[in-house]
Amino acid sequence: MFRILLLAVLLIVGRGAQSAPVAGEFASIDGGTLAIEDWRGRPVLVVNTASQCGFTGQYAALQRLFDTYSGRGLVVLAVPSDDFNQELDSAEAVKEFCELNYDLTLPMTDITHVRGARAHPFYKAVKAETGFEPGWNFNKVLIAPDGSVAATYGSTVRPESRKLVEQIEAFLP
Repeated sequence: MFRILLLAVLLIVGRGAQSAPVAGEFASIDGGTLAIEDWRGRPVLVVNTASQCGFTGQYAALQRLFDTYSGRGLVVLAVPSDDFNQELDSAEAVKEFCELNYDLTLPMTDITHVRGARAHPFYKAVKAETGFEPGWNFNKVLIAPDGSVAATYGSTVRPESRKLVEQIEAFLP
């Protein structure tokens, strides 16, 4: 059993190490743009979020993760999406909600499609590379410092879970 688990982990990690860099430029919730390429050399955790979801409490953990590791290079990018009909009506409302309820300071995009034909190019590239497409809010895509997809995680994997934190720490100085 251990050998099978180890092989599965090596295949997942190996796939990320061999994949092509994933790029993408997002509209920032604050105006301007946020480009994944600007963070090359650093691990980036991209999370599709929603303000009215049962997993919305993960915002607090995402902020703690950002506070803990951003000084060592980690970027946590929140990508609000209404693809599952659980986001507020405007980017301004999302920003206000996140600031008031979670004191978010991590980078955040404008409301963005994350799946299907209208998905943002970043998410289309991740799906083409790995087969992964968000199945719900608070799915996570960990981008390695070389720009490749290191791992993907579903909603139930908490931002401060041991397996996610260990993978992030492996990319940090």
